[in-house]
Amino acid sequence: MRILFMGTPDFAVPVLDALVEAGHDIAAAYSQPPRPGGRRGKALTPSPVHARAEALEIAVRTPLSLKGAEEQAALAALDADVAVVAAYGLILPKAVLAAPRLGCLNVHGSLLPRWRGAAPIERAILAGDAETGVGIMQMEAGLDTGPVRLEGRTPIERKTAGDLRAELSAMGARLMVQVLADFDAYPAVPQPEDGITYASKIDKAEARLDFTRSAVEVERAVRAFNPAPGAFFEWNGERFRIHAADPVEASGPAGTVGDDLLIHCGEGAIRPTSIQRAGRGVMTVAELLRGLPIPAGTQL
Repeated sequence: MRILFMGTPDFAVPVLDALVEAGHDIAAAYSQPPRPGGRRGKALTPSPVHARAEALEIAVRTPLSLKGAEEQAALAALDADVAVVAAYGLILPKAVLAAPRLGCLNVHGSLLPRWRGAAPIERAILAGDAETGVGIMQMEAGLDTGPVRLEGRTPIERKTAGDLRAELSAMGARLMVQVLADFDAYPAVPQPEDGITYASKIDKAEARLDFTRSAVEVERAVRAFNPAPGAFFEWNGERFRIHAADPVEASGPAGTVGDDLLIHCGEGAIRPTSIQRAGRGVMTVAELLRGLPIPAGTQL
């Protein structure tokens, strides 16, 4: 097929690669415009999809919006059979949704209708869902309301958001190629009307750990915000990011430190296993405490 690809972050790159490997003709890749990056945030850095498409010698377009008639006409002129969308980040107007012959297919990282919206992977972990998945959704004007052609599932277990994002990206790539190989074999099935939830965008302030919550909830937050924005606590004016932790049975005032940096929660406690000081590399708790003792009884 002649495909219009639309995506921005790392999540979308395996999908683009899979389409190319399957022999599809990528008419163009649409991505978010380059943003300030680098250590001082000054140099404009292309998105992962932008960089990958250029490496594959695919034409890249980076409009700030798709609402203008001129931009919509340029997109329609590509005469695509279908648009494949994966975490693009721009709202697609009705004219864009209708431009490709077979419409627009989205790789969505949840089991719809649960977790429509911007952060389905993180919200699924935070909520304690037993499983999640990815769906190939036929896009329509509503927020992730379109019918689903094919979906895959996976248990969440103790996976981080980074783990799940990589797994669901690869799964979504496989499913998209499967659907495009025999489009009529995967009819669009309307989403159930029950069980709708919305995955609002992650606010960086959410990454500050709330030790009045149960240890189970705190540990979920550690996984949900790994690798970004990074779950953290502060002590003596310094920020400490917890990359991994285990919930354990213990009792004590919420936010107080026990032996070996055990941290009491509203119910139970967590035992960090991987931690990072500001401006330092990731280390074990034992390595941290050798250089910076945090005494038992400390209130975080």
